[in-house]
Amino acid sequence: MNSTLTLRCSGRSVGRYTFAPALGAGLPARPYLHPVSTLGGVPVTEEMPADHLHHLGAGIAVPDVAGANFWGGRTYVRDRGPVELDNHGVQAHRGWKLRDPDGFVEELSWRAGPDGAAELLREHRTVAAVALDTTAWALDFTFSLTNTSGGDLSIGSPATNGRAGAGYGGFFWRAPRQATAPLAFTAAERGEAAVHGRTADWLGLTGDGWTLVFAGATARTRCDPWFVRTGAYPGVGSALAWERRLPLAAGETVVRRLVTVVADGALGRGAAAAYVRRAVGA
Repeated sequence: MNSTLTLRCSGRSVGRYTFAPALGAGLPARPYLHPVSTLGGVPVTEEMPADHLHHLGAGIAVPDVAGANFWGGRTYVRDRGPVELDNHGVQAHRGWKLRDPDGFVEELSWRAGPDGAAELLREHRTVAAVALDTTAWALDFTFSLTNTSGGDLSIGSPATNGRAGAGYGGFFWRAPRQATAPLAFTAAERGEAAVHGRTADWLGLTGDGWTLVFAGATARTRCDPWFVRTGAYPGVGSALAWERRLPLAAGETVVRRLVTVVADGALGRGAAAAYVRRAVGA
């Protein structure tokens, strides 16, 4: 049975967090937020869509941690392509440090191998819903991953394994498919081709009745390129290992903080940037 909690902002339910999912074989056992909605009630996430059953709303998904798949689906293998492997890891909920209506602090164990016997990473996750005004709120999501494997390891992606342009892995948001593909834009560029694989302080995604504005809230987070899809499906991620594997020595910790503005209606660049300044505090 799934274990869930409700995230609230401005007196309204804006998200459901499933922290102990009960999913079928081949699907990632990882916590995620879905549904997430605007203050006006417009849904802005999608769960297990037909095109990618392993896409689960908003959360942390990494396709390669020392060879273990914490993304779901097939694993991209150099010189072979996508391959079905028995290498799916588990992001196991360990407990709460804080659990309030507008946010939580959670401890997780990233485990791999037979029956999840081997812990590779220990995660400290902080999530908060922050009111901005009557039509927008922000999801503040920080995660820290500590290598507890007892040896050095690294984080990779299909791109680091040979699939050019597919450097996804890290914070990922699957938006809902609509009749018209959403528009992706930054302060300087617009369109999937212009923003995919690039760095930018923030990236907007506008659909029918909603806008999401994703922002790196630390200098290190802003160095990660954006993974962007609008044509094949609507999704945005902040990539930990775009071109090169991210090494993580024994006991070392990597930290990222993403703030996502969730707004009713279509936002232009000026409004998006203003919301980011307010939400991030920069």
